[in-house]
Formats: sequence, C-alpha cells, structure tokens
Amino acid sequence: MIDHSLLRPELTREEVLAGLATARAYGAATVCVRPADVGLAVAELRGSGVAVGTVVGFPHGGATTATKVGETAELVAAGAAEIDMVIDIGRLRDGDAGHVEEQIAAVVAAAGGRPVKVILENWYLSDEQKVAGCAASERAGAAYVKTSTGFAGGGATAADVALMRHSVSPAVGVKAAGGVRTLDALLTLRELGATRFGATTTAAMLDDLAMRLASRREWAHRSGMEKRPPAGRR
Repeated sequence: MIDHSLLRPELTREEVLAGLATARAYGAATVCVRPADVGLAVAELRGSGVAVGTVVGFPHGGATTATKVGETAELVAAGAAEIDMVIDIGRLRDGDAGHVEEQIAAVVAAAGGRPVKVILENWYLSDEQKVAGCAASERAGAAYVKTSTGFAGGGATAADVALMRHSVSPAVGVKAAGGVRTLDALLTLRELGATRFGATTTAAMLDDLAMRLASRREWAHRSGMEKRPPAGRR
C-alpha cells in the first residue's frame, strides 16, 4: 500500500539509489521518483516486483495540458508504470472543473492504461472544491485521487481522506500523501478509506509493524501456553 517517495529536489544519485534499495527490501507497492530518475529506477528495480511511479506537473500543477501530456508520454516510454499528476489548482479554485477534467482525461489517455493518481493539493482548496476535484477526476478516468504533493503548507488529514473517500465510487482509490510518517497515522487513514500512501519513512513504519506483529505472536503463544492444563490433567 506504500509508494516510497523519492521526490525531494536535493536528492543525490546515491541517495536515490539508497531509496530504491529500501523500496526493494521492504516490498513497497511502488517507488515514486522524480521524472529524471525514472530510467535509473526502472533499471535498478527490474524483476523486484516494485513498480516505478513518477510525477507530472509537479509540484505546482500550473503547466499547460500539452506539457503535461508530453511529459506523461515521455515518462511512460521511459518505463513509468504509474503517474501522479497535479491538477491546475488555480483553475479548480476558479470553479472551472471542466478544464480540470479535460486536462486529467488527456493525461489518462497519454498514460495508455497505466494508473493515474490525481493530486488535488487540498491545502489550497475548500471542501466544495475538493469534492468537485474528486468528481472531475473520476469522470476523467483517474485510478486514484490524492491529497497532496507534500510540498504545500499541509498534507493528508483524516477529514480530507474521509471526504475524498465519500466523494468517489469504490472504483477509485484514495492516496494519502504528505505527513504520513508513522504507522499509527497510516492505519488511521486506512480505516478512513485510504488505499495507497505516499511516504518517505517506509522503513521505520514497516519495522514498527514487524515489531508489533512479533509481539502479538509472542503474546498469543504465551497466552496459549498459560491456558494449557498441567500434563497430568490432559
């Protein structure tokens, strides 16, 4: 359920390689890399079962439709299996959901059947605008609606995830990204309907999960031992 995120602008090649190794070791759903790193990620992760995702119109969403379509086509040709695109935030705030829908549909077409996750960047939107963005995304054929880039003033919130889950059909997933740094935060958002998570702390969260599962197994084992009758009473 985790898209391991490697999108910070200052990441060096060595840091990207280390992040790709983390995604492979922990079995992430995907690694979401900067467009320039798609080729490297595809080569490094070939055969691992970890898909390569990337971003379009990132992080501000203000590129033209033609630019986003061209970017998508180039990245798909380079091997990207999933596309996270940022909407034209200002146009949605203007009330022009039609333009937003047309742009998403054009990117979906350019992706050629690969999942497109639509980043609404909720920090800038009213609840009404979030709902409108979700509806436009679903009509345009998006696979997911996504809360945030992680580069605005705020990220995923419980209220936003619940609202987005309510605003799309079960056919559309909800991706929570931005500030999902702990296992408890992830599990809370999962209960509210998020089905994919963008995170940089993948290793810490999954190490925490492994420890909890081990503790649970140990507790169950000890509990079972305590409930066994003494040997002479069996």
